[in-house]
Amino acid sequence: MEKVKLGRTGLDVTRLSLGGLFMSDLTGDFEQSKQATLHALRTGANYIDTAPSYFNSETCLGNILKDWEGEYPIISTKIGMPKPFDPKSKKDVIESVEKSMENLHADHIDILFVHEPERTGLFDWWDNELTCEGPVIEALDEMKKNGMIKYTGVGGTCTHELARVCDTGKFDVVLTAFNYSLLWREAQYEILPVAKKHNMGVVSGSPLQQGALAVRRDDIITNGAPWISEPRRAQYKELYKLLDETGMDIIEMSMRFVVSNPLIHCILTGSRSINEFDGNGASVEKGSLPADILKRLDDIYSMVPFRPTLEPFILPFGEEHKKIGELI
Repeated sequence: MEKVKLGRTGLDVTRLSLGGLFMSDLTGDFEQSKQATLHALRTGANYIDTAPSYFNSETCLGNILKDWEGEYPIISTKIGMPKPFDPKSKKDVIESVEKSMENLHADHIDILFVHEPERTGLFDWWDNELTCEGPVIEALDEMKKNGMIKYTGVGGTCTHELARVCDTGKFDVVLTAFNYSLLWREAQYEILPVAKKHNMGVVSGSPLQQGALAVRRDDIITNGAPWISEPRRAQYKELYKLLDETGMDIIEMSMRFVVSNPLIHCILTGSRSINEFDGNGASVEKGSLPADILKRLDDIYSMVPFRPTLEPFILPFGEEHKKIGELI
């Protein structure tokens, strides 16, 4: 499995790596998650991302890795959730990391992300929002010095605000989620250029948009749903037309689109089974998409360059009859 340098960290990470959300009890099947994770590691994947807010993902991952006898993977986790948590307390920050290490049965964390620092309504991280100064930076520096963590990062979804945090130069890696895929590309405007400027590692989360690009939904796109706008519906129809012309399935095109961008080092897949991981892996191994298909995808993307007003953050396919207000 291909590896690349994760920006200025120098860590060699596999282009396809694992997101830990679905290792938790969210899937309801720990044994299946365990077998999928161990299979991914045997296949060569060497990086796994998790978080305290992903249900009990850290604990599940720690229990899975107890049965792994190969080279220990690179692990990233996060600080910032769940509450109660005081982001202005060095003590709370460090205790959060100590708890994560306990859950993971680890003696250090390779990459520690500040979780969604751009969403100021969640936590008031900074003494100075423009320069991103505050006790959390002091805590990160202290933990780096004593070996608890190796590298620091920021992970979030609000691209303009997250790019500003990245541009302080204080962080080694950015994990950008839900905003770089076939039809949603907000990260390309500011996050990717800023990451390149500071030689940050770039990890792409949700390349399949939490299912919106995992399977075709021709029936919903044709018949409509209260949460999908007419421009988005027309855009999906053009995407499906391209899939029919190329004979490519939607997962392959989605995964290969993301790996076509040299600024993105690593893609996280939330594989819940061996078959899901193998399917994603086979797509990534095919490499970048041809230039003519990328041009067609650019044209399709330009039909809806920004999310329509009130579009749900995660498109609720299969729940199209819910009220709009319940989805946003």
